[in-house]
Parts: sequence; structure tokens; C-alpha cells
Amino acid sequence: MQSELDYQSWLKTSHSHGVNLALKELMYYKAKARLLELAPKVKIKNRLTGQYLAPHKGRGMEFAEVRHYQQGDDIRSIDWRVTARTGETHTKLFQEEKERPVFIFTDFSNSMLFGSKLLLKSIQAAHISALVAWSACQRGDRIGGIVFNHHGHLELKPSAREKAVLKLCHNLCDSHRQALDHIDQPTTSHFSDNLKRLNHLAKPGSLVYLVSDFSALDDASFKQLEILSRHCELIGCHISDPFEHQLPAFKQTVTVSANGSEFALPLMDKGFRDSFAKTAEHAFTTRMERLTKSGLSLISFDAASPLELQLVRK
Repeated sequence: MQSELDYQSWLKTSHSHGVNLALKELMYYKAKARLLELAPKVKIKNRLTGQYLAPHKGRGMEFAEVRHYQQGDDIRSIDWRVTARTGETHTKLFQEEKERPVFIFTDFSNSMLFGSKLLLKSIQAAHISALVAWSACQRGDRIGGIVFNHHGHLELKPSAREKAVLKLCHNLCDSHRQALDHIDQPTTSHFSDNLKRLNHLAKPGSLVYLVSDFSALDDASFKQLEILSRHCELIGCHISDPFEHQLPAFKQTVTVSANGSEFALPLMDKGFRDSFAKTAEHAFTTRMERLTKSGLSLISFDAASPLELQLVRK
């Protein structure tokens, strides 16, 4: 069990504040890139044909040409425009890419601006996003992404080398600052809208990391995830805070504010705390099951301990 002193030392070493996000703490993860074990679990091909073996026909491929449809061709590769123009069914052929685009989808919605211990969930999301980006850069992948909050989004088209990582890190800092500056303003969820943007941005064969608490998902969001999972590999980095799973014992009622409303939490009442934990477990389990059915491979993280310690344990 790590002590409070250990965590304070880590905050100083990593240049992290816990609430405000700075470029320097995202640069910290450049030296930690090799800790990342979130790489896609697919076989590596030889250097001449590319770094990744596409898990499905047509994934991880670059368009080459169009020819007449042949029995056994994947119907998803049919070129409907050429088919309509010629009156005969044509299909697209692809050749393997020399690198695989990696997209990072980072959520700074208001539900992410919460933390009861070490970090806000949004700060942990930024750390994960930076680590994924530095790891992808080290592998030679092109990096793209979408960073969003309740008030706007920033988009990065796939590009290579450190320049792409630094651009993403600047986007993370700018979007997080905007989210904190407008935290008290009325909000609506734009999760599904940003997933739709990601669907347009991420071409077939991309590897996509979605970093969020996934608390704002609706039916439209799940539909977008299902569409995305048909042509991309999705890894969901699910972030939560211990407070969301189990309320701490306290000697008196605590009043908390959320979304403009105040709630009284009788933390001295064990029955209330147990009921909360049971309800929370059901909600988390239901959410995770539906995300899995939508095509995500899920990995759980918390905001109460340093990211590198959690990676060592996994």
C-alpha cells in the first residue's frame, strides 16, 4: 500500500498538480512509454509489409484499385459508386499499410472533472492519452485524435513523430483549461456527436483508444460505437474514482453539489453506504457489459493512484 508521502513525492516528480493540467506533466510520460502494455494483441508482420497484422480482411489496408466482384469477396468492400455507374458489381482491393493510425479519443466532460483523492479523473485521462501517444510515437505510428469537453472539441488528423504528440498534448491542456473555466455553466452531453466525428476521422484499420468514464453514453453513442467497431479496433480506458464505488464512512451528513443541485449524503449511515455501493456496482457492471457488446476491449483505471503503478499491476 502506497503512503500519502509516496504519492506527494510522485506528484512532485511527475510535475502533476492533480487539478490543473500542464504540458510538463504530459512530457513526463515520454520516458514512460515502454511501460505501456495496451498495444493491440495482434501478430507483428515483417518490416516490409507493416507492423500489424489486420485482424479482419480489409482492415489496416490502403486502397489500391477496383475490380469486378468475385465470389468470396467481402461485401463490405463493394464500391457502390462504381457499381451504380457501370451496372455491374465492383469491389475495392487494398494493400497493407506500413503503419497503423492510432486515434486517441479523450473525454473532459463535466463528470470527468471529479476526484476524491490523488487526481481528477480528467487528469488521469490526460495522462493515459499522453502515454498512449508517446508509445505510438515510439512504435512509429501516426497519431490522431479528438479531445472534447461540454463546450467544444479539438481535432487532430493523423500525423507522425513527436510533432503529433506535442500537438495532442497542447490540445489536452487547452481543452482541460476550458472545461475547468466553464465548469459552472449549464451543459449538455456531446458524446455521441464527437463519436460521429471520430467515425469520419478514423479510417478502416485504425486503432482507437477511448479514454472516459463513459457515464454520458446514450443509445446514439452506442450506435456510433458499434459502427466504429466494424472497421476499427477499439480499446476503452474506463476511468473511475473510489468515491463512485464506495462512499467513505464519516461522522455526519455531507452536502455535495452536482449539476447545479445539492445532495445530502448521510455518510454515518452504514446501510446508506452499502445501498450506494450495491447500486453503483450494478450501474458499472451494466455499463461495462454494454460497452463490451458494442465492440470495445475494456481496461479499468482509477484516479486515486499514479498511472505507472496501475500499469505495473496489470
